[in-house]
Amino acid sequence: MRKHTRRVLATSHIAGQLDLLDRLVETASELDVDSVMIVGDLVGTGGVHRADAYREVFGKLGALRVPTFFVPGAHDAPLDDYLREAYNLELTFPMLHGVHGTLAFAPGHVAVLGMGGEIGQTGGREERERLYYPEWAVEYVLKVLDELKDYEKIFLFATPPAHKDWDGGSQAITTLINTFAPTLVVVDAPRRHHAEVGTSLVVAPGRLSEGDFSIVDLRRRKIEAGNVR
Repeated sequence: MRKHTRRVLATSHIAGQLDLLDRLVETASELDVDSVMIVGDLVGTGGVHRADAYREVFGKLGALRVPTFFVPGAHDAPLDDYLREAYNLELTFPMLHGVHGTLAFAPGHVAVLGMGGEIGQTGGREERERLYYPEWAVEYVLKVLDELKDYEKIFLFATPPAHKDWDGGSQAITTLINTFAPTLVVVDAPRRHHAEVGTSLVVAPGRLSEGDFSIVDLRRRKIEAGNVR
C-alpha cells in the first residue's frame, strides 16, 4: 500500500447487487488503487433482513484490502441497523471506514469526511424509514472541518451539491466545498458526471448497480470510466 493517496476507485449505489460487488472487488485488485470510496444506497429495498444485507455487503468490502470509505444512501434505513453492522465489520476489517457524519484518515495526511442520506433544505432528521437530513444538520455535524486546515480533504456525499449540472443538489454541500476546498468530492447521481466546483473536483462516478465505477487520479486530476459487467 502506498504512503500517499493518489489513485481512488469510486462508485455509488451498490443497492444490494452482490454479484457486481464481487466483480468490483476482483477488478480493484488489478487496478493499483490506493483507496476505494463508495456513496449512496448500499443494500437493496427487497425483503432481505436489513442487518443480514449490511453484513453481506460489508463482508465483501472487507475483501478489498485497501482503505475503503463509505456513506449510506437515503434507503439505508433504519440507521441503527446500518451503524451496528458497520461498527461490527469495521472491527473485523480495519481498512473499512464508515464516515457518515464523521471522519477517517487515508494514507498521506488525507482526511475523508462524509454525510449519507438525502440532504434537503426543510424538515427535520429522519432515520427510521429513510435517511434524511436538513442542511443545518450537515453543517453542524461537519463543523470538525475547522480543525483540519492542515489536511488534504476528500468529501463523500449521497447527495450532490447545488450545481447547474445536477438536479436536487444541496446548497450546504456547495458551501462546504467552497469553504474548505477538498481535493475530491464523490457524490451519488443517476448518471456518471464530473465538474469543477471552486477548486474541487466533484465526481458522480456511476452506479455499481449498473456496473459502473470511476478511477480518479488526484494528482493529474484525470478520471477513467470503468464497468464490471
